[in-house]
This record gives sequence, structure tokens and C-alpha cells, in this order.
Amino acid sequence: MSADLSRLVQVVEAFPGKEIVVLGDFVADRFVTGEISRVSREAPVLILKHHRTEFAPGGGANAVNNLVDLGARVTPVSAVGADDSGRALLDYFAAKRVSLANIMRVPNWTTPTKTRYLAGWTHKAGQQVLRVDHEPNHPLPVAIQKQLSAKAAKLARKSPVMVICDYGFGCAAPLSARAIRRAGGKKLKITLDSRYSLGEYPGSGISAATPNEGELEALYHRAIGRDLQRLDLLGRSALRSLGLDALLVTRGKDGMTLFEKSKPPAAIPIFGSDEAADVTGAGDTVIAVFSLALASGASYAEAAELANYAGGIVVMKRGTATVTREELTAALYREASGGPGPKV
Repeated sequence: MSADLSRLVQVVEAFPGKEIVVLGDFVADRFVTGEISRVSREAPVLILKHHRTEFAPGGGANAVNNLVDLGARVTPVSAVGADDSGRALLDYFAAKRVSLANIMRVPNWTTPTKTRYLAGWTHKAGQQVLRVDHEPNHPLPVAIQKQLSAKAAKLARKSPVMVICDYGFGCAAPLSARAIRRAGGKKLKITLDSRYSLGEYPGSGISAATPNEGELEALYHRAIGRDLQRLDLLGRSALRSLGLDALLVTRGKDGMTLFEKSKPPAAIPIFGSDEAADVTGAGDTVIAVFSLALASGASYAEAAELANYAGGIVVMKRGTATVTREELTAALYREASGGPGPKV
């Protein structure tokens, strides 16, 4: 095994027990699978014979789930509604012995829920034919936002890394990041995954962000495509304007690109196949592994490499999935031996 891969294995072996705090929007992911029986006579639509309904944590909850399965000691800070989806998320994490002390239940508020309908034939994998989103019809109350920010700031004093997952539902915001930075001091690393509000975080004390290429394009209203010079320009601009130490841009089948201060961009080729089975929640896996690697002593470059391996593994799984230490380690050893990836 090369020295670099040996070092990455050492980082993964250091994952268990690391303290990580996650402030973010919890989402419930539901997958309704059915077998195509016929076309309806009422309208030109498929009729599905229901087989099963499955549940998984999504959004910031998926980042928490990945961290738990990687062996970290995770403290989530979030809010859910007093509804079935909120109860499902709390029950799920209670079964995994994750602390629920900093997850607030908010009356008359809807837990964001994404329901995906998958249609298939017998012995065939279902294909997504419809997604229905249930979202809050009013913002998270300001009083709740302030309480979540205060909880996260207090917890920042005992954690080397704080993960912020901002999906736009109000649990995370730039003001929260500033409060966390003040409480945690310079030693604290704050990592950010922001779906819609990346441009609102300048001066908030974020250490690193992990946007996908589309989010970077949306920030500057410019397409990247195959233009690597534009990728370089936008990546460096975001790194500078947001005041980051590192920016990791995920680019789908084109892998990732890492931007760091005073260093040339580092392109990281995709690990495994470029024919993903399902990209649902892959960004949550990326920030989870990236952040846990930093908490385990990795450099930004090492953390990005591990996040790339994890991303290559998780997109070959159906639905909202996680990656384990064993899978990461097996992938690293297989890479060192020159074997194919990413089956583990």
C-alpha cells in the first residue's frame, strides 16, 4: 500500500469515538415501491401494486446517520414537527442511541418530508416515477431558531468540528454560524453544506464548504460544464469571498475539485463507476466523511480524498444510504492492490 493510502486508512481507523456536532435541517425520506400492474383506464398513468414503504433520514439527518455508522459520537441540533415524520426520525435515532436532547419538537410545524414513488417489475429494481414533497407552510419560529443557535454555540466548546447542513428550512443560518465561531474559537473547524444560501455566509467563520457544481454555478449565475478555467475562476472566487480555508466542489461523474488558500486546485477523479445507481443523499455522505476526517486529524486534501471514496461507494446503493468504516477501508485496500471498485 502506498504511503498516501496507508495514511488514509489510519485516518479512518481514528473515526470511532470522535465528537461531532451537526446543526441542520432534518428531512424524512420515504420510498414507496410498487410493481407495475397496468395502465389506468381513468388517465394515461401507471397503476402500481404497493409492495412496501421504507423510511430513511434525509438532509441533515442523513449526515448524522452517516456519522453514526462511521463510528462517531454525534450530537444533532435540529427541529422536527409534532407529526408522523418527526416521530419517525426521533424513533430512528433513539434506536441508534443518538442523543435527542437538542432536537426540538415544534407544534404546528411540518417536518420536511420527501416521498419517492418507485415503479418496477418483479425481480427488477424500481425506477423513480414521482416525488412528492411535504414542506412547512410557514418559517420555523424565530424563537426556535435562536434556541437552536444557542444550543449549537454551547456545544461548539467541546467539539473539534461542527457540521452545518442548511437545506433552507430554518434550523441553520449564517447568524448561527457566527455565534458558533465566537463560542468555539479559532481551533474549531466549521464545515458547511448549504443547498440554497451559500452566498449568505461571508464573514460567518466557516472553515470549509462542500457545494456541488450546480450550487457553485447558482452562486455566480454562470455555467461551468467542461470549462475548467471557469471552474477554477468560480472556485477561487467562492473561496475568497466566503473567507474559507477550503472549498470542495463535487462534480458528479467528473469527481471533485478541492480549492485551498495559496494552493493550486486539486482535481480528484471519480472513484468507481460513473454510472451511479442513485445519487440521493450523496452530498450528505460527502460532508459527513469530510468532516469526520478533519476531526480525526486529516488535512483538507486527505479529507477530500476520503469523501471522494465515500461518494463513489454510496451512489452505488439504492435510496438514501450510508457508508461504513469497513466499506471505506476495504475500498482503500482494493485501490492499493489495483482491484476494481467500489464493490465492498
